[in-house]
Parts: sequence; C-alpha cells; structure tokens
Amino acid sequence: MRILVTGGAGFIGSALVRHLVRETDHSVVNVDALTYAGHPSTVAPVAGSDRYAFEHVDVADAAEVARVFREHAPDAVVHLAAESHVDRSIDGPADFVRTNVVGTYTLLEAARAHRDRLSGGAADAFRFVHVSTDEVYGTLGESDLFTETTPYAPNSPYSATKAASDHLARAWHHTFGLPVVTTNCSNNYGPYQYPEKLVPVVILNALRGRPIPVYGSGQNVRDWLFVDDHVRALVRVLERGAPGETYNVGGHNERTNLDVVETLCGHLDRLAPERAPDGGYGSLVEHVRDRPGHDFRYAIDAGKIGRDLDWTPDETFESGMERTVRWYLDHADWCETVLRDRYDLERLGAAA
Repeated sequence: MRILVTGGAGFIGSALVRHLVRETDHSVVNVDALTYAGHPSTVAPVAGSDRYAFEHVDVADAAEVARVFREHAPDAVVHLAAESHVDRSIDGPADFVRTNVVGTYTLLEAARAHRDRLSGGAADAFRFVHVSTDEVYGTLGESDLFTETTPYAPNSPYSATKAASDHLARAWHHTFGLPVVTTNCSNNYGPYQYPEKLVPVVILNALRGRPIPVYGSGQNVRDWLFVDDHVRALVRVLERGAPGETYNVGGHNERTNLDVVETLCGHLDRLAPERAPDGGYGSLVEHVRDRPGHDFRYAIDAGKIGRDLDWTPDETFESGMERTVRWYLDHADWCETVLRDRYDLERLGAAA
C-alpha cells in the first residue's frame, strides 16, 4: 500500500512515517510544508529507504496537492498536517484557518478526484484517515468522558478549526462517498515533539535552569498518550477502521498539568542530578497567568477502538514519561537545531 501522510515531518506525523517504513511493508509519501514545527531531521532515520518519498508541499496549495496525487497515486491518505498549538492560535488564528480548514478541504477534494479515477477494488479499498483532537469536544466536568458521540463545543481558535475540519471530513464521506475514517486523540507526548508543548518545555527549561511555567493553579486535567501508541492506533484504523466511523484514541492516563510537571522533574532529578539546582528541578516551578479560555479537563473513553479494532496503549504514564525524558537527554543536539532562530521557549498566547 502507498500511503500519503500529510504533516509527516511534524511530531505525530514523523512518528507514523518512521513506524510505517521500519515496521510495515507500506510505502510512504510524506507531504509537509516544513513550517516552524516541521523539520527534516524527524524523518532522517528512514529518509534513505526506497519506500519513502518527500514532497515539500503546503496542503492548502490545490495545484501542488493535485500534482502529488497524480504523480504518486496513493492507496490511502493519513491527514495529520495541522497548526496545533493552542497558544499560537490565540496569537494568530489566520494560519490555523488556512491550514486546518482550507488545507483539509483541499485534500478532501484532491482525494475525491483521485478516487474517482480509480476503478473496481482500488476505489473500494481507498481510505482517507482524518486525524483530529479531543479538544473539539470542549471541556469536561470532574467525572465524565469524551465519547465518539459527545457534542462538539470547541473553545479555542485551534479547536474550532479542527472541529471545522472534522465536519468537512464527515460531509465528504456522507455527500460524496469518500471513505473517510476520523480519529480524535488525547494529548500526545514523546520523542521529537517540537519544544513548545508542555512536556518538552518543562524538560528543556529545567535543564537550562530556567523557570518552569505552570498555567494558573496547574489543576487542569489531560489524558496523556505516548506518541508510539497513537501511531499503532492510526495504523489499526487505516487497515481495519470502518468508513464513516470515528474512533477516540486515549492513553487512559489522566493527570493534572502539575502532576505532569512534578513527574518530569522527578525523572530529571534521578536521570540528570548533576544539572539540578539546589532543591531539585521542582524548585524551578513558577505559576503564571492562566491561558485565556483554558479548558479544565479532557478525558477520552477509548473503549470503541479497543472493542472494534483491538487496540490498547502499551505505555503507562510513568514509563512513557521516563522514555521521553531519556530521549531529550540523549538528543540535546536535535533540540538545539530545531530551536535555533525559531523559538526561545518563551510563553505564547498570553493575550486576553
């Protein structure tokens, strides 16, 4: 199978690309615009494979996207390309509308035209996996869980554009018969995550002896999913998911943001004690003004994908966080390379 992966030089996309090339017989066409969060180094370990091809293309560029479909004739699409940082969406929503909404529309139209050119079994087997987020559902109370039938209630520019893209994917399936499968995942973490999200921000600030920012009280709750577990879920959805269905993917690891920070500091105290300040890395924690409209809690009920597709996460919260800390400690050069002239670990999205 030839799989077109959009956003394949980003965090989740590159993990999927590496997995597909290393662990399966599938071929991969990586389509990425190489924005600030996309970097060729994330796929360097597999870039020399004869089953890997790269296209430096913006998913909102209809002519280039159409060319990619004509030249590579994919059997499936896994659409991961997206602007994804809530704080950046507060500072500049326009890029999120362009990539997440217009880009998804452009891909759906190109995929529809491509599938219309296929015949027989090839057309029947074609799949479009649309990868989304649990943030489209809004915020939860203290005890309930997001399911595939939870009403949408996005509260940030980021989640609003992802909700819009989900609705487009659903409409292209029901109106045009495009075999779309949608996934909504919880917070991902792991190797190669661009250092603007909570986990790498904590690790890198701690190692530099800089304050570790915690929004508000730090009691906001997220369900944490190790990226390799997410990738296995996406492959399972690609190969066995039913068109028209949605599958929620979660790690069964609810933790407050403060819990995450304290866990990471604990691993750093043990794994890099020589760089710890007096009082340990936890002494660097600094509570800062909360994010505008900060959703209190997200939590996924991943029962459907477990029952229907026999997927469950392998990593526990502790094991996944330790693996992640070890990776960042072992790849300081990668962090310096991707941060250079792009981002200085300062807070974004603080405007009310």
